Amino acid sequence: MLLLRIMSCLQGYLVIHVTGDAPERFVNMAASRGIYLWDVEQLVNGTVIIKVRLKDVHALRHVARRTRCRFRIRQRSGLPFYAAVLRKRRALTLGAFLFLIILYSLSSVIWFIEVKGNEKLDSSYVLQAAAQAGLRRGALKWNINSGAVEEKIIEQLPLLSWSGVYIKGTRATIEVAERIVPDDEDRQPVHIVAKKTGVIKEVLVLNGSQAVQEGDTVSPGQVLISGEILPVVEEQPPGEEGKKPVENVEPVRFVHAMGIARARVWYEGYSEVSLVETGQRLTGRQKTRVSIKFKSKEIILSGNQNQNEPFAAYETKTFINKAAEWRNISLPVELITVKYFELADYRVERSRAEARRTAEEQAYAAAVEGMPADAVIQERWVEEVETGDSDKLARVKVVIETVEDIGEESHINGVSGS
Repeated sequence: MLLLRIMSCLQGYLVIHVTGDAPERFVNMAASRGIYLWDVEQLVNGTVIIKVRLKDVHALRHVARRTRCRFRIRQRSGLPFYAAVLRKRRALTLGAFLFLIILYSLSSVIWFIEVKGNEKLDSSYVLQAAAQAGLRRGALKWNINSGAVEEKIIEQLPLLSWSGVYIKGTRATIEVAERIVPDDEDRQPVHIVAKKTGVIKEVLVLNGSQAVQEGDTVSPGQVLISGEILPVVEEQPPGEEGKKPVENVEPVRFVHAMGIARARVWYEGYSEVSLVETGQRLTGRQKTRVSIKFKSKEIILSGNQNQNEPFAAYETKTFINKAAEWRNISLPVELITVKYFELADYRVERSRAEARRTAEEQAYAAAVEGMPADAVIQERWVEEVETGDSDKLARVKVVIETVEDIGEESHINGVSGS
């Protein structure tokens, strides 16, 4: 129905008023001959309002004669009529066309450039470096290579460790990260090493040299960002009489490595829950006995005087407070408090679905327990472990995949800070 109405707008349609002895018969006969009518509305005076496609109006004349009705066109709508109006108003059409071209042209140009993330470095230096790569006010968006602009900014401004260029509409945003100069207490040469097993997702080096690549599997203690800067060896061309080339070798530098190494890390949790569980648990009832003990003699101050068992089944907690020393003399007096907590037998029967759900919750809690607070969960898998006694137990293993920073500092042995 919606498609037919869209086609009617493209082909053009009319709103007509039908009057006569039997407007209803007019509508029925038109519909029976395959003429598409819609939004049929009957007024109080017997007039019927109908919408019909432009190409079907000629056929309606024959229907009107057969039913002794008349119809008048009240409104013309659709693309053909709009086109006819535009042909009559060529100046208006040309102006609208030019307006759209100008609007498109203006929206294709960078008019605003914003610099974010710089605290010590002035924004003008960042804008100058970006302009050398083609990013300036008035530049066309499709002529800007964001990657080339980012590389140019890093090349021209050594104080920056990272840059990113983002274009949205007519605004370009340049985000930068300044190199962090360590304080005196942070100048001790260190590596950034992995504190757990994972697969590297991304490495952001602020100081030092990158030792791993995206997709590498690392183990605990493996160097991710090295604090050892190896020299660049430049060979001179061979001299006369076949002399060997002389190498200019700079000494190895050690720095305080800094950066972020995010990796995919997996955590597992396992739990098993019985379909029929029996045992003992606390009821909430408790009793307390307080006594004072002097050497081997014990005097009950409150509670069960006969020292009989307070409950049929129970567990206890004992608290002993000794008398304070007086002039280095230890008094053989103790205040003993014993608390009795009642236990009662219980039996819980679960369906297999309930046992599996409980085991899954416990396994998930066990897996999450070892996760750091900054870990971002990506996926979770739940697997039911099948065993020979599956009719008695529901065993579930939960695996959680996270992305987190796995780097930690490790001092370089035998190297002291400068």
